[in-house]
Amino acid sequence: MVWGARIFWLGVAVTGGAGVGAALDGHRRAVEVAGTAAAWAGWAIGAIALAVPSVAMLTVARVTIPASVVVAVAVVIDGAEPGQTIALLAPALLCTTLVGSAEFGRAYLQASAYGAEARFGLRPPIGYLLACVASWLPTVVALVLVLPALAGRAWVLGIASLAVGAGGLALLPRRWHQLSRRWLVLVPAGLVVHDPVVLADTLMMPRGTIAGVGLDDLGAASQTAADLTGPTPGLAVEIRLAQPVDVLLAPTSTHGDVTKSHATALVVSPTRPGAVVRAMAGAGYPTG
Repeated sequence: MVWGARIFWLGVAVTGGAGVGAALDGHRRAVEVAGTAAAWAGWAIGAIALAVPSVAMLTVARVTIPASVVVAVAVVIDGAEPGQTIALLAPALLCTTLVGSAEFGRAYLQASAYGAEARFGLRPPIGYLLACVASWLPTVVALVLVLPALAGRAWVLGIASLAVGAGGLALLPRRWHQLSRRWLVLVPAGLVVHDPVVLADTLMMPRGTIAGVGLDDLGAASQTAADLTGPTPGLAVEIRLAQPVDVLLAPTSTHGDVTKSHATALVVSPTRPGAVVRAMAGAGYPTG
C-alpha cells in the first residue's frame, strides 16, 4: 500500500502536472508562477510524508494528499482539457484511497512502535471524522486559492483565503492528528488502548486481567461492555476481563467532565478486527 501510494503520487506530478499548467495558462504571469509554486510545494510535502513513515507523517499524508483531488476540481473549473484533468484526477484519487486504507495506516503506526509492540489502528468515530472533514475542506480550498488570488490581485478573495487558511492551520492540525494517535497495542505484558479521542487516559490491561477476546457486531455482547468505539459502526472486538479495570472516558459535548467506570468487558473498533483476534490468539490469549 505504501509503495503503491508513492507510485501514484509520482503520477500526480508526472501526468497531472500538465493539467495544472493548462489551467494556469492564459492567466497573468504572476498567477501562473504562484499557482505552479503552490502546486509543487504541496506535492513536495506529500512526497516527504510518503517517504518517512511515522505517526506524525500519517497525519501529514492524510491531510495533504487528498488536497490533490481539490486541485483537480479547480483544474476542471478553470477549463483544462478532459484528458489532462483525468491524468491528474485518476492518480490523485488512487493515491488518496491507498493513503486512507487500513493497511497504509498500520504500516505508519508500526513504524513508530517501540520494541515488541504490535499496533493496530482504530476506526474513527463517525462524528469526529465528519467534523475533521468539514474543517479540512474549507482550509484546503483556501490554501489552494490564496497564492494565485493574491498574485492576480483579487484582493478580496486572496485576503479571505489567507484568513481562512491561516486560521485553519493554526487551530485544526492538532485535532486532525488525534485520529492518527488512536491505536490498540499488543505488548508482551498485556494490551493497551491508546485513544485520546475517546479516553481521558491510556487504558492498560495486564495479561493476567484478560479472560478472552472475540469479534462482536456491536450486538448483545456489547450491551454489557464499555463501548470505546467512539461510536463507529461495523465489526468490533470485545475484550473480556477477569477483573474490573477503571476506564476514564474523555469529556464530550453531552458530558463535560471525565467519566470513570469499572468495566469487566470493553469493545473497541480496530480497522482490521480479524487481524487483532489472530494476533492475540498467536500470543496465547483465549479467543472466540
